Amino acid sequence: MNPLFLMSEEIATRDLSILGLFHHADIVVKCIILGLLAASVICWAMAFEKFVRVWILNREISKLEKSGQAAALPQARANSLIGAVGEAARTEWSEAASDASTGEVRDRLEVAMRAAVKRKLKSIEQGLPFLATLGSAAPFIGLFGTVWGIMNSFTAIAQQKDTSLAVVAPGIAEALFATAVGLAAAIPAVIFYNQITVALGRASERVMPAIVGIARTMSRRGLEGAN
Repeated sequence: MNPLFLMSEEIATRDLSILGLFHHADIVVKCIILGLLAASVICWAMAFEKFVRVWILNREISKLEKSGQAAALPQARANSLIGAVGEAARTEWSEAASDASTGEVRDRLEVAMRAAVKRKLKSIEQGLPFLATLGSAAPFIGLFGTVWGIMNSFTAIAQQKDTSLAVVAPGIAEALFATAVGLAAAIPAVIFYNQITVALGRASERVMPAIVGIARTMSRRGLEGAN
């Protein structure tokens, strides 16, 4: 029997499930798909961690807002937002000159606490460039896999001298699978990046007025009221 006919029959009856497409894909396409899947898993894990930290951050900001008119900061862990703000305020107060005016002390406290807040926000922002990069690059990486797979499909057509759809379709499906994986990785990354960025921006806008109130209260009542 003609070996080209046997090859065409084998291609026509090939498994077209997701696992089948991956199994029969070219090694380059397989590497691209595995890389995109790994990046997607990292994306989801990172997004979950960021959303949890943003949720905790908003709870701490709510406590700071309530403390704006009070004389005491809530008790908190040293690595929390409240702990960082309190430590920055106490350190700045201890270094303030004894003859400094209330306004000068308040300004110094605000600067110190704002710096502590910015450091905390930056620690949460770590990893966001990865989401941005994945969201913009993943479709093109998947497209590269698609182009590579289609190139191999046309090479197979030339070798088999058979242009029937049953022969061409499996190879093209394998190639398009890479683009699908790229989009599946990019879309959540873009959504997560935008949501987290907006949430951090809103948190920054909420915490700054609270910092002003706390600095005003501490400068009037003294450090003892902040312990």
